[in-house]
Amino acid sequence: MFRLPRFPRLAAHAARARLACSLRQPNGAAGAALSAVIALALAGCAGGAIAQDTAASNGTSFVAGSYDTTVYARGSRPVAPDVKGTTLGGRRLSLGSYRGDVVVLNFWGSWCAPCRAEAPTLEALARHFRSGGVRFIGVDIQDSPAAAEAFEHTFLISYPSLNDPSDEIALAFRSTVPPAAIPTTLVMDRSGRIAARVVGQATYATLGRLIASVAAGAS
Repeated sequence: MFRLPRFPRLAAHAARARLACSLRQPNGAAGAALSAVIALALAGCAGGAIAQDTAASNGTSFVAGSYDTTVYARGSRPVAPDVKGTTLGGRRLSLGSYRGDVVVLNFWGSWCAPCRAEAPTLEALARHFRSGGVRFIGVDIQDSPAAAEAFEHTFLISYPSLNDPSDEIALAFRSTVPPAAIPTTLVMDRSGRIAARVVGQATYATLGRLIASVAAGAS
């Protein structure tokens, strides 16, 4: 049985996240064609072009709701687009260059409270799985480079993030598995197919189990 090391400080972050987006509830269920919803995740914040708004113009576009974790069966996984862009550190990055590794792609923004709450979780998991051929990549949505870099410095984020101020990278996923809220996390298998999506704040245990299962080829 796979066991993750304990990460006790996450409870406080989760509690803050539950209070972060206490605005209006979204209508309907995102992604009706998605398969095998297995659990509810904590609240996320929809934003940017995803919510037809911007982080700066209208705080009420970032909404609370019941989001979910979706797992795709082997043989039914959508192929992730080979998005390319420039990282916050200024280097070019192509998602296709990570083929052969399990990739955890997290859509986030420094303006999003659940993103701040889950940042320690993602960094801890990135360090835990690094030796097992698992790579983490962030996609910073509707943000300024200065605010995003301050976020990464505050939370000691060691993995790269693509700069996506106009949601171009996020929108490239709309025909496969789109990020329905911020934060959203996609787990991709070694062939570049999307194996799971977590909409809302990812928990250490749930995301860790998903990564371990995909890395082992068990799901």
